[in-house]
This record gives sequence, structure tokens and C-alpha cells, in this order.
Amino acid sequence: MSGENNDSATCSETKLTVNGEPHTLLVGHRRVLLDVLREDLDLWGARKGCDHGQCGACTVLVDGRRVNSCLLLAVALDGSEVRTVEGLGGDGDELHPLQRAFLDRDAFQCGYCTPGQLCSALGMLDEAAAGHPSRVTGDTPAGDPVPLDRDEIRERLSGNLCRCGAYPRIVDAVEDVIR
Repeated sequence: MSGENNDSATCSETKLTVNGEPHTLLVGHRRVLLDVLREDLDLWGARKGCDHGQCGACTVLVDGRRVNSCLLLAVALDGSEVRTVEGLGGDGDELHPLQRAFLDRDAFQCGYCTPGQLCSALGMLDEAAAGHPSRVTGDTPAGDPVPLDRDEIRERLSGNLCRCGAYPRIVDAVEDVIR
């Protein structure tokens, strides 16, 4: 159990399942998920970028939906399932198909944004498969899977910034996975 000030007035017991592993933590009421992941669970993949939800470097999946972990109070997520970039692969050293495609396409340069890009791409694939439209979605019947062309992929990943400009290769990598 951890937290900066561990008294019951400022902390609550919070249960999270992170990458399939259950955790019970004593968490300060003002602590965000990103800090709990990095400081308490030693999961350093999600990056601290802007701390304002504008860059996407901290993107993780909570209950299957992509979120900016720098904006979510950890105590509000009691009982949730969290998946970070560390939990994308399979057993051992097996990579998730998105991770493999990012490597094959050299879809990163400095790599700082890559964990958030990967989690966002996985969330985006699930959203499109579930029929959630984006701003550029054409005439897809409600609830039908949304076809992902380059414009659709770019729009759906637009909340994740890459200062190195690897966007074309990121789109290529996502296209490789959906083919």
C-alpha cells in the first residue's frame, strides 16, 4: 500500500487490475492514475508529457477505453481494469501485433510517445470495430464496424502527438495490423 499521506481522511483503498494483475493500494484522493502506475507499480511505459491531457503520451486503456491517465483520479477508478503498454504483449517476450508493426515500420524515432500511440491505436481499433464514428467517418450504418482508411486512422490518433513526426509510419503500422 502506498500514498503520499496515508491517513483515512486523504486516502482510500483502491482496487485496480493492472495488466491482468490485481492490486490493492492506499491512494491519495488527489493522485492521478499516471502517477500511481509509474510511482507505485513501477510501470514506466505511460509517459508524463504535458500533464494536461493534450499530448497523449500517458494514454492507457481503462476498461477497454483509451484514456489520458494524467487526468483521471486513481480513486475514481476503483474496481477498474487498466492495461498499459507493458501489458500489450503475450506471454514472455511475445509482442502484440501493433508493437511488431511499429518495429517493422520504424514507426517511432525517439520513442517517447510510442507507448501512448500503441495504447491509443489499440483502443481506436476496438472503437472502430464497435461502430463508433469519428469526425471523418462516412456513411457507415450506426453500429456497423467503421472501415479504417488512412484519413480515419489519422483522425482517430490525432490526440497523440509525436514531436519527431513519425505520423506516416504510425499510420502504415496500423494499416499493417488491420489488413
